[in-house]
Amino acid sequence: MLKSQKKSLAVLSGTLLTAAMLSACGSNNNNGAASASPSASAAEPSATASASASAPASSAAASPSASAESDRYEKPVTLKLLIDNQTSTEGIKAITDEIEKRYNIKTEFDLRPGGGEGDNLVKTKLATGDMDDLNFYNAGSLFKSLQPEKYFLDLTDEPFMDNVVDSFKPTVSVNGRVYAGPSGSSQAGAWLYNKKVYAELGLSVPKTWDELKANNEKIKAAGKTAVIGSYKDSWTSQLILLADQFNVQATAPTFADDFTAGTAKFATTPAALRSFEKLAEMKPYLNKDYLSTTYDQALKMLVDGTGVQYPMLTFALSNIFATYPDKIDEIGVFAQPGDSADSNGLTVWMPAAISIYKDGKNVEAAKKWLAFFDTPEAMALMAAKAKPEGPYVIKGAALPEDAYGGVKDMLPYFDSNNNAPALEFLSPLKGPNLPQITVEAGSGMKSPEDSAKAYDKDVEKQAKQLGLAGW
Repeated sequence: MLKSQKKSLAVLSGTLLTAAMLSACGSNNNNGAASASPSASAAEPSATASASASAPASSAAASPSASAESDRYEKPVTLKLLIDNQTSTEGIKAITDEIEKRYNIKTEFDLRPGGGEGDNLVKTKLATGDMDDLNFYNAGSLFKSLQPEKYFLDLTDEPFMDNVVDSFKPTVSVNGRVYAGPSGSSQAGAWLYNKKVYAELGLSVPKTWDELKANNEKIKAAGKTAVIGSYKDSWTSQLILLADQFNVQATAPTFADDFTAGTAKFATTPAALRSFEKLAEMKPYLNKDYLSTTYDQALKMLVDGTGVQYPMLTFALSNIFATYPDKIDEIGVFAQPGDSADSNGLTVWMPAAISIYKDGKNVEAAKKWLAFFDTPEAMALMAAKAKPEGPYVIKGAALPEDAYGGVKDMLPYFDSNNNAPALEFLSPLKGPNLPQITVEAGSGMKSPEDSAKAYDKDVEKQAKQLGLAGW
């Protein structure tokens, strides 16, 4: 979805997959938003503070004892981790080094290509029985396309899964059974905003769509761009639509399943159509040159304060930090509002999944490996090497003191459990022409109704190609 996104070297996150996700959105790459590597088969735009401060980590596996000799193998055990070559492994390696010290379990990184080539390699290894002990791969629809119930260990009843926040589990589940743990932090589809300008204009973070529009009017009256549009990079036009999934789910809880089954459409589901309407309603507040403005130019507008709000994935915080480090604390994050203040939550791009090959030779060692990986302590090790772009999805995992202020803004949505996975983590359907369709909707070339119908047709083609039942 975010194929044209520019990922700076500073974006050193163990789950640096989100950017690829958005790019994939348009090209059916990977799931985004926080996923593993850009995959050519799924379009997802594709996230360390307390993921759930009110819910302490499970004592069962929260903190493996460093001195427990019974947990340490006498002879070294080597596990192979299959991982794409587009993900930074610095944070992950900090954890695997500790695993080796504690348990005498060494980790061998088996690098694979990203995109469609990588997807095919993973599927080939599974089909031939040549899969590595551990598989690092996109959560969501791409993961489910691997038939995890056939190839990966069922982790549902493992004690360490109590450490994982509930919102992650559906993205790696089949028929209610969980087949993977998370690889690190989440990301969100949200609104980045200039805190300094907000303070100057006396604005408060909006909790409803009407409050957002009222803020827009005040910003516009002050001679500034209220909503930054960067449609030159068409993938960025999708964010308002994609970030609305929490609000869609709050009103139509079964939409993702019904959408996948072909019984619900964007054009005929009021809550989903509302997402296109919201996109269209922002046109009066866009910068005049939104059709020729790029993603990089949009970030400059945001930090300069000439543009005040930018609907975007939170991986952009790392891009801002890399280019404008002195401005990063002036950028905040808030969830895309719904039509009622009673329901205000964040749409989340989940981290990649780490699964255990159930026919591997070292299954018990792999379970011990993953049991430590998915703990607050492990996330702290990762944070020391890679700044998170969203809260961790491990209960009790704390953000580092130097975490981006915008990431800290996301914590309340996790602590109160007011968050939901983006649609691409719940459904395999992501029409390849969505960026073009959202450009037309956002610029007023087509009405929200016509845009929704166009997207339904786009999705129908994809559903038939995938051979989904009901289409």
